[in-house]
Amino acid sequence: MPLIQVDLNRSVFADKGKEISNAVHHSLVAGLGMDTTDLFQVFRPHDEGEIIFSPTYDNRDRQDLIIIRITMVQMFSLEQKRKTYKELTKRLVDIGIRRDDILVCVVENSAENWSLGEREV
Repeated sequence: MPLIQVDLNRSVFADKGKEISNAVHHSLVAGLGMDTTDLFQVFRPHDEGEIIFSPTYDNRDRQDLIIIRITMVQMFSLEQKRKTYKELTKRLVDIGIRRDDILVCVVENSAENWSLGEREV
C-alpha cells in the first residue's frame, strides 16, 4: 500500500492535478502490480518560491519541479521500481510535464510500520 505525496506548484495542481494523480496511480499498477483499488495520495500545492531546487543539477533544465515521494513496504524488486519510474515518466510527459521537472523519491520500510486503523498491514 504505497502512500504518495506530491509537492508541486499550486498552478500546476489546479491545471493538471487529476491527470497527475491518474498518471501516478496507473504507473504503480503497471510497474509494481498494485491492486487498482490501492489509492492513497496526498497533494501539497505550494505557492511560487516555496519549492527550492537547483535548476541545473545533473545537467538538467528544471523549471517547475514536481516532487513525488512514494513511501512503501520494502518488497519490490529493482526491476519493478525501474519499470515504475519509466511508466511514471512516460505518463507525466504525455500530459505535458517536462521530463526535467520530475523528481521521484522512494522511501521503503517494513510492514510493521503500517497500520490501517488498529490493523497492521
